Amino acid sequence: MFPEKVYYEPDALSYKLGQALKKKYSEVPWVPVESHNRIDELRTQPNSAFRDLKRLLIVGVRKTHRYVPNAKTSDFLVPYTSSGCSAMCLYCYLVCNYNKCSYLRLFVNREEMLEKLKRTALRAERDLTFEIGSNSDLVLENTVTHNLEWTIERFAEQEKGFITFPTKFSMVEPLLPLKHHGRAIFRMSVNPQEVIRTIELGTSPLKQRIHALNQMADAGYRTGLLIAPVILLDDWKKQYLELLETLSSELSERAKRGIGIEVIFMTYSYVHRAINTEGFPKGPDLFDSGRMTGRGKGKYCYRPEVRAEAEEFLRLEIEKRFGPSSILYIV
Repeated sequence: MFPEKVYYEPDALSYKLGQALKKKYSEVPWVPVESHNRIDELRTQPNSAFRDLKRLLIVGVRKTHRYVPNAKTSDFLVPYTSSGCSAMCLYCYLVCNYNKCSYLRLFVNREEMLEKLKRTALRAERDLTFEIGSNSDLVLENTVTHNLEWTIERFAEQEKGFITFPTKFSMVEPLLPLKHHGRAIFRMSVNPQEVIRTIELGTSPLKQRIHALNQMADAGYRTGLLIAPVILLDDWKKQYLELLETLSSELSERAKRGIGIEVIFMTYSYVHRAINTEGFPKGPDLFDSGRMTGRGKGKYCYRPEVRAEAEEFLRLEIEKRFGPSSILYIV
């Protein structure tokens, strides 16, 4: 059962969404807390409890609404209706921000967040693109709150600006009939199936992700593709070559038409290693001393010469299948 328990800020129950969640999950314990950001009984849990923490749900009111300028596929990163996730990817960048407390947090003041989004879009001199899924997977969250469905149609009504969000999940059926007016950009994150099976725990299989991307393209959404994060295992060339062959053969022509591809190499950290060692003792060790080097406090990235080889390989193979202008960026 998910969730096994809900921790909530009492103020959250003064919002319609908070009341709806209380009714939806009335059969599990609800524990009041002062702040969704500081739940001491969870923060003090050992790393070995990471899996158990992922079965909890936190309900609160978002207080931070500062937009962060972005220079990749959007103009701004927007704090939106959730943070964290119930999946357990062993490299998850949210772990760097939240440590073991990267569980799913839902924020019930969605009207306030959407109004700021629409107001910012309307005041701009040009169409702005807002990344609303940088802190969570909104397709996964949508199975709990229906917030993504709620957002897409309401944002698209004004016909100015774009929202975009990435996902590792295939549950897109509720999004297909929406009147999005081309204002929502759907981006699917992919990896070789063996990486998904052993490292991206609790996410949708590759075949289902590809099918979901095709569905969204057929529904008229603008679509994109992330190959992220690129993980250089011993047989990485073989795995990523197979991935690209699968994408080339199974993505529909409509999905491939004008698709933009983002390529992001994995950054790992001491925090990841500590949690994975204790929480997933039989899982793969993603730290590779032969290929990695230090990057800032407690973080690791691939050595420049290793990264350069992999980038050259991926660029060549992607452009061979999807065209020379298909890659938006590689980082």
